[in-house]
Amino acid sequence: MPESPDYAALIAGQAVVIEMANSGASGLPMVGHLLGLGQRALHADGMAFVEYGPSGGRIIAASGATDWALGRPVDPGDPAVVRLITGPPSSDLPVEALDGALALQLRARGVHRAIHARTEIGGATIGSLYAYFADRAGAATEHHSLMTYLASCIAHLYGDQAGLPTHGNGPVVAALADGLAVVDRDLRIRLWNPAAEQVTRIPADKMLGERLPFPVPAPGQVLDHRLDDGRWLKITAGELPGAYESRVVTFRDTTDQYRRDHDRDLFVAVTSHELRTPVTVIKGYADTLSNHWGSLSELDRLEAARVIGLRAGELARLVDRLLSAANDGGQVGGAPPTPFDLVDALRTAAGALPADLRRRLVLTLPDDLPKALGDRASMTTVLTELATNAEKYSNPGTIIEVTAEAEERTVVFRVSDRGIGVRPEHVERAFDRFWQGEQGDRRRYPGTGLGLYLVRRIVERQNGWVSLRPRTGGGTVAEVRLPRG
Repeated sequence: MPESPDYAALIAGQAVVIEMANSGASGLPMVGHLLGLGQRALHADGMAFVEYGPSGGRIIAASGATDWALGRPVDPGDPAVVRLITGPPSSDLPVEALDGALALQLRARGVHRAIHARTEIGGATIGSLYAYFADRAGAATEHHSLMTYLASCIAHLYGDQAGLPTHGNGPVVAALADGLAVVDRDLRIRLWNPAAEQVTRIPADKMLGERLPFPVPAPGQVLDHRLDDGRWLKITAGELPGAYESRVVTFRDTTDQYRRDHDRDLFVAVTSHELRTPVTVIKGYADTLSNHWGSLSELDRLEAARVIGLRAGELARLVDRLLSAANDGGQVGGAPPTPFDLVDALRTAAGALPADLRRRLVLTLPDDLPKALGDRASMTTVLTELATNAEKYSNPGTIIEVTAEAEERTVVFRVSDRGIGVRPEHVERAFDRFWQGEQGDRRRYPGTGLGLYLVRRIVERQNGWVSLRPRTGGGTVAEVRLPRG
């Protein structure tokens, strides 16, 4: 039998939560505290919270035996996830019922069972709370009640609309931005989520029991369908395990041009701003060499050539970054995954960095690290972007440390700086394309807002994941995890 919840720990922890709220704390730090509180009260081995946003799901907070999962993507359209977010408010399940890769990673760490609770606002699922256990015994009713309570506490934080990664300080959007329906073998609707109502403009009470108003593609395929009102939907479908001849169908409205137009305008603005500096410097030094060659000393000529070379390298990296971001559907780090020596790849990538940055880098890498599975060539881009980002947000002369280690199913490396740090509510938004912590004339730090965006694309296409977190003692830690080879 599982241990009864520790209500004394729960009450003491709630007192700390109240103190945090009274002192102005909000958002992600409080989610993290609630996870720690839940882990102690439930005698769990680990806790995790998945936030669902317009671009999918992601683990934004984790503790204990599952802290390694921070930043891991979660597909809200995966049938295993759909069963949880459309089922009872709280569920007890073996880890085998989770998505395949995650189940393997959990079992490798001795975790065999989970309790799941939905986090909802106004009927819209905005997240999933998980408690993980090494024992296989089923949970008692009081465990489910406590999980439901903690999930509602997190929902309250989202209701406050402050300091959370995807939703930030703006209004909470329906977590499953994609419309989602569960249908039977006759395509009659058994579930119609709030986003489905928004996408189709048809309320659930009129759709339940009715047939889907659009065709369904074969499992694993994507269908573009034009509605009678001229709008386009992108539709996917999959079988729902454990439910007789049932399917889950997800769909989204793809006719909205605003985001594409906004990104195009922003792309032009950022490009013109960021290209201007290196082009101006290169032209200036080239004109100086051309017009004053005879009056310059040998040292002056060498310095001019050095600056031109340095700025040309920056320009080449900038152009490559911009082109990769513009080609959103193209291959980034798209080579077939193969086992490779991550330590050697990182050392090679570090050697290609600019001299000033290379001098600040401290590599602490083990010689016996197991091989990673992925695209070795892409590690140059990944390390360059992470190290450049660390350099930009830390004082000159402070060290930037690169470390690596292996775990049961993953190989991990970290880039740690001692700079200004990252605000908790920005740990996810920092990966958005063109996003900058400071905008307009207030920006103190140069850049396109593309580096971390590209890093995440590269790493996730290799079945890995990347996360940011504040560093203890000040600064930021960027962590990359790849499958073991």
